[in-house]
Amino acid sequence: MMLTIGELASYAGVTVRAVRHYHAKGLLPEPERDHSGYRRYDAGAVVELIRIRTLAEAGVPLARVRELLQAGGEEFAAAVADIDRRLRAEIRQRQRHRERIARLAAGDSLALPPEVVGYLDRLRALGIDEPIVRAERDGWILLAARSPERVPEWIARKREQLADPRLLDFYRVLGQALERTDDPRLVELADELAVYFTRMADERGEDYVDDIDIEAPLVRLMDALAFDTVPPGRRLIELLRERGWTGWTKLERVAPPQASDNGP
Repeated sequence: MMLTIGELASYAGVTVRAVRHYHAKGLLPEPERDHSGYRRYDAGAVVELIRIRTLAEAGVPLARVRELLQAGGEEFAAAVADIDRRLRAEIRQRQRHRERIARLAAGDSLALPPEVVGYLDRLRALGIDEPIVRAERDGWILLAARSPERVPEWIARKREQLADPRLLDFYRVLGQALERTDDPRLVELADELAVYFTRMADERGEDYVDDIDIEAPLVRLMDALAFDTVPPGRRLIELLRERGWTGWTKLERVAPPQASDNGP
């Protein structure tokens, strides 16, 4: 019994287009045409096509199907085991991709560890303005990517500092003052922050105030990122420098500029 290409496809559970594709790939021999100009297939072609379909549906690349069709028992088993390992590796990779896609809907947690996400949520719960939270978030993204092993240490210090009501007041005033670069509250805030930082440094040491020991290029990058989010922050840092402190990401004590002597 000879079959048309449509009948062959139907018996094997594939489409005519798939049969032609397997012909083009050299996987299924293409018979000669009969006197009517049609290709006719025997029962063996059905069996061969079913084997090809089964391997393809199992995830075997078509480039390896021919190899497996011609392999002996042991060779076939080894090849299938190798394909299985590859498929399991692909499944693990796709699972990681799915986890990352799922995190896209989770906002801050896309690129941040859970403890940092909790810290940012705490800032929001305390009423800190969103631009400041975003500036903090972007800085933490860089820190977590650069030194993930240091994040628990840094975040513990941040939580400790958040327990100080004075620092929270500064955050809130800062959020209001950062709406414009010439807001007089920036000057008042700089005065208060300078006194606060000096008191903390005297009471608890310079290391307590300057608690982020990272390389200078990363500090500059994080500062630039913060100032892009809250541009008036640059003005606040200028005011702080005049009062003996500088830095947004890395706070440091500096010598205030000397007043110019215009006398005779």
